[in-house]
Amino acid sequence: MSPGAPSTAALPPLPSETVLASVEALAVELARAAGVETQAALRRTVDVSYKANRKGKEDSGDPVSEVDHAIEAIIRERVGAEFPGHAIIGEEVETHPAAAEEWVWVVDPVDGTANFVNGFPLFAVSIGVLHHGRPVAGAIWCASTPNLCAGVYHAHVGGTLALDGVAVAPRETVVKRKLAAVPGGSSAGTPHWDHRVTGSAALECAYVAAGIFTSAPFWGLKIWDVAAGVALVRAAGLEAWTREGGVWQPFERFVAPPRAPKGQDRPPSLRDWRAPLVLGTAEATRLIRERMRRPSLLARLLRTMRGRR
Repeated sequence: MSPGAPSTAALPPLPSETVLASVEALAVELARAAGVETQAALRRTVDVSYKANRKGKEDSGDPVSEVDHAIEAIIRERVGAEFPGHAIIGEEVETHPAAAEEWVWVVDPVDGTANFVNGFPLFAVSIGVLHHGRPVAGAIWCASTPNLCAGVYHAHVGGTLALDGVAVAPRETVVKRKLAAVPGGSSAGTPHWDHRVTGSAALECAYVAAGIFTSAPFWGLKIWDVAAGVALVRAAGLEAWTREGGVWQPFERFVAPPRAPKGQDRPPSLRDWRAPLVLGTAEATRLIRERMRRPSLLARLLRTMRGRR
Protein backbone atom coordinates (compact mmCIF):
# COMPACT_ATOMS: atom_id res chain seq x y z
CA MET A 1 0.00 0.00 0.00
CA SER A 2 1.34 3.43 -0.90
CA PRO A 3 1.82 6.14 1.75
CA GLY A 4 -1.48 7.64 2.88
CA ALA A 5 -3.56 5.30 0.71
CA PRO A 6 -6.94 4.12 1.97
CA SER A 7 -7.14 0.77 3.72
CA THR A 8 -8.96 -2.08 2.04
CA ALA A 9 -10.01 -3.53 5.42
CA ALA A 10 -13.69 -3.46 6.29
CA LEU A 11 -14.75 -0.28 8.06
CA PRO A 12 -16.15 -0.68 11.60
CA PRO A 13 -19.79 0.29 12.21
CA LEU A 14 -20.49 3.98 12.66
CA PRO A 15 -21.22 5.39 16.12
CA SER A 16 -24.81 6.20 17.05
CA GLU A 17 -26.53 9.34 15.80
CA THR A 18 -26.51 10.68 19.35
CA VAL A 19 -22.74 10.31 19.66
CA LEU A 20 -22.11 11.80 16.22
CA ALA A 21 -24.34 14.78 16.98
CA SER A 22 -22.56 15.45 20.28
CA VAL A 23 -19.15 15.27 18.61
CA GLU A 24 -20.28 17.67 15.89
CA ALA A 25 -21.75 20.06 18.45
CA LEU A 26 -18.45 20.34 20.32
CA ALA A 27 -16.52 20.78 17.06
CA VAL A 28 -18.84 23.64 16.07
CA GLU A 29 -18.57 25.28 19.49
CA LEU A 30 -14.77 25.13 19.43
CA ALA A 31 -14.48 26.30 15.83
CA ARG A 32 -16.71 29.30 16.54
CA ALA A 33 -14.80 30.20 19.71
CA ALA A 34 -11.51 29.93 17.83
CA GLY A 35 -12.88 32.15 15.10
CA VAL A 36 -13.79 34.83 17.62
CA GLU A 37 -10.24 34.62 18.97
CA THR A 38 -8.71 35.15 15.52
CA GLN A 39 -10.99 38.11 14.83
CA ALA A 40 -9.96 39.73 18.11
CA ALA A 41 -6.29 39.14 17.29
CA LEU A 42 -6.61 41.11 14.06
CA ARG A 43 -7.03 44.26 16.15
CA ARG A 44 -3.63 43.91 17.81
CA THR A 45 -0.03 43.15 16.90
CA VAL A 46 0.45 39.40 16.60
CA ASP A 47 3.79 37.70 17.29
CA VAL A 48 4.87 35.54 14.35
CA SER A 49 7.63 32.94 14.09
CA TYR A 50 8.59 30.63 11.25
CA LYS A 51 8.79 26.87 11.10
CA ALA A 52 11.97 25.37 9.76
CA ASN A 53 11.79 24.27 6.13
CA ARG A 54 13.26 21.03 4.79
CA LYS A 55 16.73 22.57 4.85
CA GLY A 56 16.35 23.61 8.48
CA LYS A 57 16.05 27.34 7.79
CA GLU A 58 13.38 29.00 9.93
CA ASP A 59 13.24 32.30 8.08
CA SER A 60 11.97 30.64 4.90
CA GLY A 61 9.47 28.22 6.46
CA ASP A 62 5.73 28.53 7.07
CA PRO A 63 4.58 31.27 9.45
CA VAL A 64 3.01 30.37 12.79
CA SER A 65 1.47 32.91 15.12
CA GLU A 66 0.90 33.05 18.85
CA VAL A 67 -2.80 32.70 18.01
CA ASP A 68 -2.22 29.30 16.38
CA HIS A 69 -0.61 28.00 19.57
CA ALA A 70 -3.21 29.55 21.90
CA ILE A 71 -6.19 28.20 19.94
CA GLU A 72 -4.78 24.68 19.69
CA ALA A 73 -4.11 24.65 23.44
CA ILE A 74 -7.72 25.66 24.17
CA ILE A 75 -9.13 23.03 21.80
CA ARG A 76 -6.92 20.30 23.27
CA GLU A 77 -8.04 21.19 26.78
CA ARG A 78 -11.75 21.17 25.91
CA VAL A 79 -11.66 17.95 23.90
CA GLY A 80 -9.69 16.29 26.69
CA ALA A 81 -12.31 17.35 29.22
CA GLU A 82 -15.35 16.36 27.12
CA PHE A 83 -13.95 13.21 25.52
CA PRO A 84 -10.95 12.07 27.62
CA GLY A 85 -10.50 8.88 25.60
CA HIS A 86 -10.13 10.68 22.27
CA ALA A 87 -6.73 11.34 20.69
CA ILE A 88 -5.80 14.64 19.06
CA ILE A 89 -3.62 15.57 16.09
CA GLY A 90 -2.91 19.29 15.85
CA GLU A 91 -0.69 21.23 13.50
CA GLU A 92 1.28 23.02 16.20
CA VAL A 93 1.86 20.24 18.77
CA GLU A 94 3.56 17.14 17.43
CA THR A 95 1.69 14.14 18.80
CA HIS A 96 1.44 10.70 17.22
CA PRO A 97 -1.69 8.77 18.22
CA ALA A 98 -1.44 5.01 17.99
CA ALA A 99 -2.71 3.46 14.77
CA ALA A 100 -5.43 1.60 16.68
CA GLU A 101 -7.04 4.75 18.18
CA GLU A 102 -10.82 4.70 17.73
CA TRP A 103 -11.37 8.48 17.89
CA VAL A 104 -8.98 11.14 16.65
CA TRP A 105 -9.65 14.88 16.50
CA VAL A 106 -7.67 16.66 13.78
CA VAL A 107 -7.13 20.37 14.36
CA ASP A 108 -5.75 23.22 12.30
CA PRO A 109 -6.06 26.25 14.61
CA VAL A 110 -5.52 28.79 11.80
CA ASP A 111 -5.40 27.52 8.24
CA GLY A 112 -4.08 30.28 6.03
CA THR A 113 -1.77 31.80 8.64
CA ALA A 114 0.09 33.85 6.02
CA ASN A 115 -3.24 35.44 5.04
CA PHE A 116 -4.17 35.95 8.70
CA VAL A 117 -0.97 37.68 9.80
CA ASN A 118 -1.07 39.95 6.75
CA GLY A 119 -4.70 40.92 7.34
CA PHE A 120 -5.99 39.22 4.19
CA PRO A 121 -9.45 38.02 5.30
CA LEU A 122 -9.39 34.52 3.81
CA PHE A 123 -8.46 31.99 6.50
CA ALA A 124 -10.16 29.31 8.53
CA VAL A 125 -10.22 27.19 11.67
CA SER A 126 -10.59 23.50 10.87
CA ILE A 127 -11.71 20.75 13.27
CA GLY A 128 -12.28 17.27 11.90
CA VAL A 129 -13.19 14.13 13.83
CA LEU A 130 -12.15 10.66 12.68
CA HIS A 131 -13.61 7.33 13.79
CA HIS A 132 -11.17 4.54 12.94
CA GLY A 133 -9.72 6.94 10.37
CA ARG A 134 -13.06 7.71 8.71
CA PRO A 135 -14.07 11.41 8.72
CA VAL A 136 -17.37 11.41 10.64
CA ALA A 137 -17.73 15.06 11.66
CA GLY A 138 -16.27 18.40 10.75
CA ALA A 139 -16.55 22.10 11.53
CA ILE A 140 -14.76 24.81 9.58
CA TRP A 141 -14.98 28.42 10.72
CA CYS A 142 -14.47 30.63 7.66
CA ALA A 143 -13.49 34.27 7.92
CA SER A 144 -15.75 35.00 4.96
CA THR A 145 -18.94 33.31 3.72
CA PRO A 146 -21.61 34.17 1.11
CA ASN A 147 -23.43 35.97 3.93
CA LEU A 148 -20.58 38.53 3.88
CA CYS A 149 -19.57 37.62 7.41
CA ALA A 150 -17.73 34.86 9.22
CA GLY A 151 -19.48 31.57 9.86
CA VAL A 152 -19.06 27.87 10.64
CA TYR A 153 -19.80 25.18 8.06
CA HIS A 154 -20.45 21.89 9.84
CA ALA A 155 -21.83 18.38 9.43
CA HIS A 156 -21.60 14.79 10.61
CA VAL A 157 -21.85 11.62 8.59
CA GLY A 158 -25.47 10.81 7.82
CA GLY A 159 -26.47 14.42 8.42
CA THR A 160 -26.64 17.49 6.21
CA LEU A 161 -24.22 20.32 5.60
CA ALA A 162 -25.12 23.45 7.56
CA LEU A 163 -23.83 26.99 7.96
CA ASP A 164 -24.33 28.20 11.54
CA GLY A 165 -27.09 25.67 12.09
CA VAL A 166 -28.99 26.39 8.86
CA ALA A 167 -28.95 23.71 6.17
CA VAL A 168 -27.02 24.78 3.09
CA ALA A 169 -29.34 24.69 0.08
CA PRO A 170 -28.13 24.27 -3.52
CA ARG A 171 -27.27 27.57 -5.14
CA GLU A 172 -30.16 28.68 -7.36
CA THR A 173 -28.26 31.21 -9.48
CA VAL A 174 -27.50 29.88 -12.96
CA VAL A 175 -23.80 30.51 -13.47
CA LYS A 176 -22.08 29.90 -16.79
CA ARG A 177 -18.59 30.73 -15.52
CA LYS A 178 -18.18 28.50 -12.49
CA LEU A 179 -15.28 28.66 -10.05
CA ALA A 180 -12.81 26.00 -8.94
CA ALA A 181 -10.00 26.07 -6.42
CA VAL A 182 -6.48 25.38 -7.66
CA PRO A 183 -4.32 25.58 -4.51
CA GLY A 184 -0.90 27.13 -4.86
CA GLY A 185 -1.39 27.82 -8.55
CA SER A 186 -1.29 24.08 -9.24
CA SER A 187 -1.80 22.94 -12.82
CA ALA A 188 -4.27 20.33 -11.63
CA GLY A 189 -7.34 22.27 -12.70
CA THR A 190 -9.14 22.09 -16.02
CA PRO A 191 -10.02 24.72 -18.63
CA HIS A 192 -13.72 24.29 -17.81
CA TRP A 193 -13.80 26.74 -14.87
CA ASP A 194 -12.28 29.96 -13.61
CA HIS A 195 -9.60 29.10 -11.07
CA ARG A 196 -9.10 30.74 -7.69
CA VAL A 197 -6.25 30.50 -5.17
CA THR A 198 -7.30 31.41 -1.61
CA GLY A 199 -4.26 30.42 0.44
CA SER A 200 -6.34 28.21 2.76
CA ALA A 201 -7.05 24.56 1.96
CA ALA A 202 -9.67 24.29 4.72
CA LEU A 203 -11.52 27.31 3.34
CA GLU A 204 -11.45 25.76 -0.14
CA CYS A 205 -12.86 22.49 1.21
CA ALA A 206 -15.73 24.37 2.85
CA TYR A 207 -16.39 26.33 -0.34
CA VAL A 208 -16.52 23.10 -2.36
CA ALA A 209 -19.01 21.62 0.10
CA ALA A 210 -21.12 24.79 -0.08
CA GLY A 211 -21.16 24.76 -3.90
CA ILE A 212 -19.11 27.94 -4.27
CA PHE A 213 -16.31 25.97 -5.94
CA THR A 214 -16.94 22.99 -8.18
CA SER A 215 -13.77 21.25 -7.03
CA ALA A 216 -10.41 21.42 -5.27
CA PRO A 217 -7.39 19.18 -5.95
CA PHE A 218 -4.77 18.78 -3.24
CA TRP A 219 -1.31 17.26 -3.54
CA GLY A 220 0.65 16.18 -0.49
CA LEU A 221 -1.14 18.33 2.08
CA LYS A 222 -1.23 17.47 5.78
CA ILE A 223 -4.13 15.64 7.39
CA TRP A 224 -5.19 18.74 9.39
CA ASP A 225 -5.66 20.67 6.13
CA VAL A 226 -8.40 18.37 4.82
CA ALA A 227 -9.83 16.08 7.52
CA ALA A 228 -12.79 18.33 8.35
CA GLY A 229 -13.26 19.24 4.70
CA VAL A 230 -13.78 15.64 3.61
CA ALA A 231 -16.57 15.26 6.17
CA LEU A 232 -18.30 18.42 4.89
CA VAL A 233 -17.95 17.51 1.23
CA ARG A 234 -19.46 14.08 1.79
CA ALA A 235 -22.34 15.51 3.82
CA ALA A 236 -23.07 17.75 0.84
CA GLY A 237 -23.40 14.69 -1.40
CA LEU A 238 -20.18 15.40 -3.29
CA GLU A 239 -17.21 13.16 -4.07
CA ALA A 240 -13.76 12.58 -2.59
CA TRP A 241 -11.08 10.70 -4.52
CA THR A 242 -7.51 9.69 -3.74
CA ARG A 243 -4.81 8.00 -5.79
CA GLU A 244 -2.95 4.81 -4.95
CA GLY A 245 -0.23 3.45 -7.20
CA GLY A 246 -1.31 5.78 -9.98
CA VAL A 247 -4.94 4.61 -9.79
CA TRP A 248 -7.75 6.88 -8.60
CA GLN A 249 -10.30 5.43 -6.18
CA PRO A 250 -13.02 6.75 -3.86
CA PHE A 251 -11.57 7.99 -0.58
CA GLU A 252 -12.63 5.90 2.43
CA ARG A 253 -10.49 6.84 5.39
CA PHE A 254 -7.16 8.22 6.53
CA VAL A 255 -4.52 5.61 7.36
CA ALA A 256 -0.93 5.82 8.50
CA PRO A 257 1.70 5.17 5.83
CA PRO A 258 3.86 2.03 5.99
CA ARG A 259 6.77 3.90 7.53
CA ALA A 260 7.59 7.14 9.31
CA PRO A 261 9.29 10.00 7.41
CA LYS A 262 12.97 9.61 6.71
CA GLY A 263 15.15 10.28 9.72
CA GLN A 264 12.40 9.67 12.32
CA ASP A 265 12.93 6.53 14.36
CA ARG A 266 9.36 5.77 15.42
CA PRO A 267 6.28 3.89 14.21
CA PRO A 268 4.29 5.70 11.51
CA SER A 269 1.08 7.47 12.58
CA LEU A 270 -1.92 9.25 11.08
CA ARG A 271 0.03 12.47 11.43
CA ASP A 272 2.29 11.20 8.61
CA TRP A 273 -0.59 10.83 6.13
CA ARG A 274 0.08 12.24 2.65
CA ALA A 275 -1.84 11.45 -0.51
CA PRO A 276 -3.41 13.18 -3.52
CA LEU A 277 -7.00 14.19 -2.81
CA VAL A 278 -9.64 15.60 -5.15
CA LEU A 279 -12.95 16.95 -3.84
CA GLY A 280 -15.95 18.17 -5.79
CA THR A 281 -18.87 17.35 -8.02
CA ALA A 282 -18.95 14.10 -9.98
CA GLU A 283 -18.26 15.92 -13.24
CA ALA A 284 -15.45 18.04 -11.85
CA THR A 285 -13.63 15.22 -10.08
CA ARG A 286 -13.91 13.06 -13.21
CA LEU A 287 -12.38 15.75 -15.41
CA ILE A 288 -9.54 16.39 -12.96
CA ARG A 289 -8.78 12.68 -12.61
CA GLU A 290 -8.74 12.26 -16.37
CA ARG A 291 -6.48 15.27 -16.78
CA MET A 292 -4.06 14.04 -14.14
CA ARG A 293 -3.77 10.64 -15.85
CA ARG A 294 -2.19 12.38 -18.82
CA PRO A 295 1.52 13.20 -18.75
CA SER A 296 2.23 16.81 -17.85
CA LEU A 297 3.57 19.20 -20.47
CA LEU A 298 6.95 19.17 -18.69
CA ALA A 299 7.06 15.35 -18.65
CA ARG A 300 6.20 15.19 -22.37
CA LEU A 301 8.86 17.81 -23.13
CA LEU A 302 11.51 15.89 -21.16
CA ARG A 303 10.69 12.66 -23.00
CA THR A 304 10.89 14.47 -26.32
CA MET A 305 14.26 15.95 -25.43
CA ARG A 306 15.62 12.58 -24.32
CA GLY A 307 14.47 11.08 -27.62
CA ARG A 308 16.54 13.61 -29.54
CA ARG A 309 19.77 12.70 -27.77
